[in-house]
Amino acid sequence: MHLYLIRHAQSVNNALFASGAGDQVRSHDPELTRLGYQQAQRLADFLAGGDPNQPTDRGDSQDRLGFGLTHLYASLMLRAVATGAILAERLGLPLQAWIDWHEEGGIYLDGDDGQRLGQPGPGRSYFARQYPGLVLPEALHDTGWWNLPFEELDDRPVRARRVLVRLIEVHGGTNDRVAVITHGGFYNHFMGALLDALPPYKLSYLMNNTGISRIILTPEGHYLVYQNRCEHLPAGMVTY
Repeated sequence: MHLYLIRHAQSVNNALFASGAGDQVRSHDPELTRLGYQQAQRLADFLAGGDPNQPTDRGDSQDRLGFGLTHLYASLMLRAVATGAILAERLGLPLQAWIDWHEEGGIYLDGDDGQRLGQPGPGRSYFARQYPGLVLPEALHDTGWWNLPFEELDDRPVRARRVLVRLIEVHGGTNDRVAVITHGGFYNHFMGALLDALPPYKLSYLMNNTGISRIILTPEGHYLVYQNRCEHLPAGMVTY
């Protein structure tokens, strides 16, 4: 299978942190900024490019002939869903929710006492109303998709390994071309799972907003084809 890991477009929190604002003003589940929506649209146009009549195979390592995506997933964090919805419309693919690709920590707010307090996150009715094309897991109800305490560091690599196992169960041994809208922090844990490593990782991977990384997963081994590809964005639109 061909796996395309994509970081969401710029969120309100990303913009706040870039401006020097502290954690006290962060949103527990931020929306995209205006620039973020523009980034997502450029990403969608880029992924839809190429010649659809040309074959897309491993020999086209830079996807110059087109990406030919067959599946599209997103975490249920709002910035990932909003990014994915733009891609789904442009590519004509269903956007499928995959909760376990969420950012490290989960949905939480910082309490006055320094404790990080888990928040419920939106529920089924919200997503059905705001994103009617989003394919939701049957287990999601209106109580919210998170409803857990803050995710501690030791739990994150465990989740990454769970995601990798499930990904191989569903798409392993196929020519599926799978794109996942995920998050910069969790991307490092997933790469750690591929390398069978645990934090603190000796190598960390920077992912810009809407950056694309391509990995080929085979029974014999995995191949990182490229990482954090951003040429769909002009210099003034590259953010982290």
